[in-house]
Amino acid sequence: MTLATNIPSYHRYCTISSSSSSSSSFNHNVDQQRASGANASQTLHDNHKPSSSTRPMPSTNQLAQQHPHSEYLHQAKALTGMNMIKGNNYDEAYNNFKWTIPEHFNIGMDVCDKHLIDRPNQPAIVHEDESGNVEKITFAQLYQQSNQLANAMEQHGIAKGDRVGVLLSQGIETALSHVTVFRMGSISIPLFTQFGPEGLVFRLKNSEASCVLTDYDNLPKILMLKKNLSKCLKRVFIFGHNNKGVEVPQDDPMFVEWSKVRDTFGTEYTPVKTKADDPALIIFTSGTTGLPKGCLHGHRVLLGHLPGVQFPQNMFPQTDKELCFYTPADWAWIGGLIDVLLPSLYYGVTVLAHRATKFDAHKMLSLMDRHRVTTCFLPPTALKMMRQTELAPYKHMVSIGSGGESLGDQLLEWGRKVFNVTINEFYGQTEANLLVGNCSAIMPTKNGSMGRIMPGHTVAVLDGEGNPLPANTVGNISLKSPDPVMFLRYWNNDEATKSKFVGPWLMTGDLGRMDRDGYLWYVGRDDDIINSSGYRIGPTEIENCILKHSAVAMCGVIGAPDELRGEVVKAYIVLKDGVTGSDSLKSEIQELVKKNLAAYEYPRLVEFIQSLPMTNTGKIMRKELRHHHEQSVKASSIKK
Repeated sequence: MTLATNIPSYHRYCTISSSSSSSSSFNHNVDQQRASGANASQTLHDNHKPSSSTRPMPSTNQLAQQHPHSEYLHQAKALTGMNMIKGNNYDEAYNNFKWTIPEHFNIGMDVCDKHLIDRPNQPAIVHEDESGNVEKITFAQLYQQSNQLANAMEQHGIAKGDRVGVLLSQGIETALSHVTVFRMGSISIPLFTQFGPEGLVFRLKNSEASCVLTDYDNLPKILMLKKNLSKCLKRVFIFGHNNKGVEVPQDDPMFVEWSKVRDTFGTEYTPVKTKADDPALIIFTSGTTGLPKGCLHGHRVLLGHLPGVQFPQNMFPQTDKELCFYTPADWAWIGGLIDVLLPSLYYGVTVLAHRATKFDAHKMLSLMDRHRVTTCFLPPTALKMMRQTELAPYKHMVSIGSGGESLGDQLLEWGRKVFNVTINEFYGQTEANLLVGNCSAIMPTKNGSMGRIMPGHTVAVLDGEGNPLPANTVGNISLKSPDPVMFLRYWNNDEATKSKFVGPWLMTGDLGRMDRDGYLWYVGRDDDIINSSGYRIGPTEIENCILKHSAVAMCGVIGAPDELRGEVVKAYIVLKDGVTGSDSLKSEIQELVKKNLAAYEYPRLVEFIQSLPMTNTGKIMRKELRHHHEQSVKASSIKK
């Protein structure tokens, strides 16, 4: 590792070659929360003065000049041109890539504040709702509104290191919330709005969230859970307009209606100068040996994602084009948040926000056409559903990335006809994302392959002891540490963190093989994660929910192959003595999961059986259940 000594010490850069293993700057155990000190947040305590209607607002140029960390902004602009993939072919791109990771880095300032210098009036987010109403927010407006929200949250007791849940769909307030939490040095927790009460309670309790940012549509969920969260939750900020007349407790200081108080807070705020390794984000993922685990990421995770966004998006951002990025994937997931929203804002690219209540291929293409979308992350399920509809060729596309499962020859060819681009597949997981991918602009693609190792990363196929395997041998897809895209640890789960590593290698738990040309091929999982429509679903949470039904004695959940969704959730259920299985009972159980967890987690298939296959230690043998399902499908096809 080399240090660039000509950079001021408070923002020193560490330059690391993608092929080097000598650096120790990224350690998955290094992130124990630092105590506040002289170099931590130096926030101003007079930021809460109301803005005066008679006092003129500074010009956008003045905003950059008057920024409390103006030197940081210019260094952040210089950093934007680093961590870039360069080369005319794969070997050049991989071998020439070098990491540049600053000592201090703050996601919020780098996706918002630095753009005050040269693009303050450019739209950061364009949001179109279901009725066709369009709203925009520029980088300067995002900066000023973030300052107001930060002042409000700080006044209400939210501080550096506090966990803040963001329970919002795609929209301007969602981006505002994440940016503000990052700039405060707090830790953001994206929460899917389709989570039921159990899913929300677990995530908010586990993370000990002190604040939730939400809207009136989702407020009833928080009101329902208030008693369960009394030990940790201090404040709930509510965005939007109360068009549905949701009853908000007026005598409870916990609830803050943002539209009523926003203008009482000033537009000046000093962001926290975080280090690159400081915690920034907890994204919960599901496992098979327990409940969902919170992946804690540092601020550097955004820098770690950059080559993984550039590569499958054919060398994004293309500076000779006016770009607009869109994905139908919710920003509560790592694919929507760090594959699309944050890297786009980092490069100053406008993001289109829209959350459809129901997927409609024609409406989505029309939406994209109206806003001249050039860049997309389209999950495989969305592509499959689009292919079922007759669509006219789309003229504005520059690149499309997709990940989660293999697309197949026919879907890739359909993509070329409709969008006039090759859809680039990629691979990653919540703990370490965007590790492998295709870039049709500089390398040949192989249909069915996930692609090659992204520049900046060291990925190998290993055996259980961490030893590399020969070409075309199936093993565990693994990432070598240190690596800036790698998570810091599982939140409050040191044992699970340790079990994720074998020596310096993070074991993804996914099985694959690497051919002699360096292309990786996905084979399966060494755990029981269910991959349905791009959602990675753990069976344990669903089993625990189903077991709450009074008729259920035991339950085992697996993923069953499905042509459209990749897999669907299937529940094998042993009923209590005296209870008879029926279609109405199946529906009750399905509704139970929909209501308490999430709509995408409910078992589309339910089968009542006499007993579950178990190990001697009492663990469900899900492999046997998958085999049972395969045999049932074969027997059914023979009968037909």
